[in-house]
Amino acid sequence: MTSPPQTTPLALHHAASAFGSAPAVCDGAVTLSWEQLLDSVRETARALLARGVRRGDRIGIWAPNTHHWVTALLATHYVGAVIVPLNTRYVADEVAEVLSRVDAKALFITGSFLGRDRLAELRATAPELVIDTVISIPAEGVEAVDAIAWSELPKLAEAVSLEDAIARAESVQPEDLSDILFTSGTTGRSKGVLIPHGRVLTSARSWADCATLNSSDRFLVVPPFFHSFGYKAGILTCLVTGATIVPQAVFDVPESMRLIHDERITVVTGPPTIFQSLLEHPARAAADLSTLRVAVTGAATVPVVLIERMRDELRFDVVLTAYGQTESGGFGTMCRPEDSSETIANTCGRAIAGFELKLADNGELLLRSSQIMIGYLDDPQATADTIDRDGWLHTGDVAVINEHGYVKITDRLKDMYISGGFNVYPAEVEQAMARLDGVAETAVIGVPDERMGEVGKVFVVRKPGSALTAEEVLAHAKTLLARFKVPQFVEFRDQLPYSAAGKVLKRQLREEKA
Repeated sequence: MTSPPQTTPLALHHAASAFGSAPAVCDGAVTLSWEQLLDSVRETARALLARGVRRGDRIGIWAPNTHHWVTALLATHYVGAVIVPLNTRYVADEVAEVLSRVDAKALFITGSFLGRDRLAELRATAPELVIDTVISIPAEGVEAVDAIAWSELPKLAEAVSLEDAIARAESVQPEDLSDILFTSGTTGRSKGVLIPHGRVLTSARSWADCATLNSSDRFLVVPPFFHSFGYKAGILTCLVTGATIVPQAVFDVPESMRLIHDERITVVTGPPTIFQSLLEHPARAAADLSTLRVAVTGAATVPVVLIERMRDELRFDVVLTAYGQTESGGFGTMCRPEDSSETIANTCGRAIAGFELKLADNGELLLRSSQIMIGYLDDPQATADTIDRDGWLHTGDVAVINEHGYVKITDRLKDMYISGGFNVYPAEVEQAMARLDGVAETAVIGVPDERMGEVGKVFVVRKPGSALTAEEVLAHAKTLLARFKVPQFVEFRDQLPYSAAGKVLKRQLREEKA
């Protein structure tokens, strides 16, 4: 039995051969079969070669979820270059810093997205930034000026033979760098995480096996492609299984419901807020969502009732929670289809194939695998601080592991605060708050207190129509939590600040109070 491909170029060759005319990407009016996707990737790769892109060069992409992103990603890998996904929420200063740090030789960028001309912003902010090749991805019907238009790539490609492109693709090795993903920066300056081809494809296959993904699935990818949840647990899991990628550029509940119906979606992933929004939308009852089969969520507190409603009301056959970090390649643990609602809500599963787990003396979750990052970009000290001599990745998450190997994340080490000499883990308080009727979302932080050192403050987003009061919130907390864990302050918000991964930006909440 031959081993599966260990580079994305070879995985794409395999997909085109195995799945042929089956749909690979469906994006509005554009549908590409696996054979057509390979052709598109090869054409874009030839254009990159014509522009002098070499093996190991870094190529940025600052664009929303579209079929162009998929082609650009795979073409970058096809020529042996390294993809550097950029958060679409970044401002030009942040993008310029990342592009400078990686010494980017090329950049794929949208002409306009959400009313912003990204390239004009970048040129104005960092006129000293020199990038050899800038390619405009059309979005909102507009291509960037002062850039190579996407429509010009076929002409550029004529300068390089198909044979040369294939030879470059076949020269890519499993140990070659695949991507540099920058951490979200929720705790400070972002770090560039280095992952090779072979590691991420192995993890993607393990994740897909747990999720029961197969070539007949149609995968609505709501998480942004610049994040592991959209790129690695989205694009790459489809690449290795033959499932169809259906990208959604901006999450919008009516549009998501339309896509689920029109595209006969079977798989949806994302943070709990996505599924909560689907459940609470007034048009949901009339929508035909009958094709839904698999949901995978995580990254935030997941109430048991949400898992039950996803199964009972959204009619998912399989609902799973999972855990991973950028540093672990985006993967780590996952529940299994046979797990109970309580297990799925209260844990993030057990190790996927190839991962080991253990707890440090302080309760920190440690992961070990041949699939984790090789290190941080130009930061050997941070790498040594994160991966110890025995190869264990220190996640920074506090956890418990039960007798069956299932992991429950109790909090981030950095989020823990000390009240009256006792450790308080905000995630535990948030779980208790989630059980109160009328609560849609919560976030808990520690704030200074002269007597106790720190006390808790809970931010609450009410469900639509709820008239929940602060007194009711505190009374509920007192029935479920020890006194030192009960928050002293309640603040109601219309919404909470979230990262692209669906994690509450607690640092932002703390800074607001500073």
